[in-house]
Amino acid sequence: MAKKKNRSTAAIIKYDYTNMTDSAIGARHGITEKQIEKTMPHAQEVHRRRVAERKAGKLPFMDLPYKINEASDIAGFAKSTAEKFDNVVVLGIGGSALGTICLQSALNPAFHNLKDNRKRKAPRLFVEDNIDPERLADMLDVLDPKKTLFNVISKSGSTAETMSAFLVARNFIKRTLGPAAVKDHIVATTDVSKGVLRDIADSEGLRSFIVPDGVGGRFSVLTPVGLLPAALVGIDILKLLEGAAIMDKRCRSASPAKNPALMAALLQYIALTRKGKSIQVMMPYANALRDVADWFRQLWAESLGKKYSLDGKVVNSGQTPVKALGATDQHSQAQLYMEGPNDKTITFLRVENFRKDVKIPGGYSKTEGLSYLAGHTFGELIRAEQAATQIAITDNNRPNSTIILPEISPATIGQLLYMLEIETSYMGLLLNIDAFDQPGVEAGKVAAYALMGRAGFEKRAAEINKEAAKVKRKII
Repeated sequence: MAKKKNRSTAAIIKYDYTNMTDSAIGARHGITEKQIEKTMPHAQEVHRRRVAERKAGKLPFMDLPYKINEASDIAGFAKSTAEKFDNVVVLGIGGSALGTICLQSALNPAFHNLKDNRKRKAPRLFVEDNIDPERLADMLDVLDPKKTLFNVISKSGSTAETMSAFLVARNFIKRTLGPAAVKDHIVATTDVSKGVLRDIADSEGLRSFIVPDGVGGRFSVLTPVGLLPAALVGIDILKLLEGAAIMDKRCRSASPAKNPALMAALLQYIALTRKGKSIQVMMPYANALRDVADWFRQLWAESLGKKYSLDGKVVNSGQTPVKALGATDQHSQAQLYMEGPNDKTITFLRVENFRKDVKIPGGYSKTEGLSYLAGHTFGELIRAEQAATQIAITDNNRPNSTIILPEISPATIGQLLYMLEIETSYMGLLLNIDAFDQPGVEAGKVAAYALMGRAGFEKRAAEINKEAAKVKRKII
């Protein structure tokens, strides 16, 4: 029988980097105090530069924890609106979707969508972050249009995937409820004054929320992009910002010994550039945190995977992020991590107190392989599994660290997400690249526009056709 646990009163997350160091895994793969000291001036200069950029208004994502008035407005809208609907559908992709999925997984019950209306205190959440036609059609089949609110998210309003889904949703409402119902069933999150979606929202009278200037999609979880759908499905977004503010205060120190994001970035930088650790595995030991790892993959990959340095040199930088789930992936990935190429760092996410726990019953007291489990809880078991995997990884001289959450709550998730965002921004400057652009993604968007016949991209379409004609296809 599941029982609820009392929450900690001092829910501050911690960063344990012991097993990144030579004292735990040896000097060949571990980071020495001398290496940390040698890199320290570079890390502190990176911190100073980010502080200066923030003061100059160049890093607006860092000020999001203090947008309390905006968050209160969103919470008020959500409270008055959510009761009218059974379903909230987010239409977005990448940073316009992954943060919402992460918050839902972490902060709502695992089977939130499966509860009936009497037991579920907030609408179900669906996030359409792909353009798979079967999935989209199947979703529409299960939605009652009268009880469904669509939230379309695109700053420019020109994202092909999102706007295609918007056109389908708009037609769905018009066809089933009539044209006048569109403004009551679609909410837009977009630019304050320009772009296709802004024009549509203004002309059709859609309620809209603002994607702030200067905040890229992968850093937007604490803007209306993530806060609006979170609030609509019952998540306390003010506590989320409160947690982010707690981490922001910790990250104001220029000392890595006091600033967990700076220490984490410094260590990953040394591991990548000095130890050849080109892969970072994030491995939460909690299903609720599984999608934090998915959100982090975009944040780390899109921010740090760059061809050019800030001074224009070809560097092809980046550390590949991989997600895993404990204890599940102990039985699929851990063998590689233990004995395969030593080219990875492992970042564990550990939860000290689960919101609910389940006691393991007895029943086979004379069976040695089962009797030891009786009387323990699943919380104890998953923590033991995490510790055991960490021990085995460390014994095999594999660098690893652990972010420890005393509990899973809006405040601790706010701390965690903000820490990872700041760490990523530090890592960008440590690598001397721009962590806030994404030219590779933009190149793919342009090619997609050309292939779909968008006006103004005829030249690129011709180039693609010409390039394709030169290649001899090899298909069997």
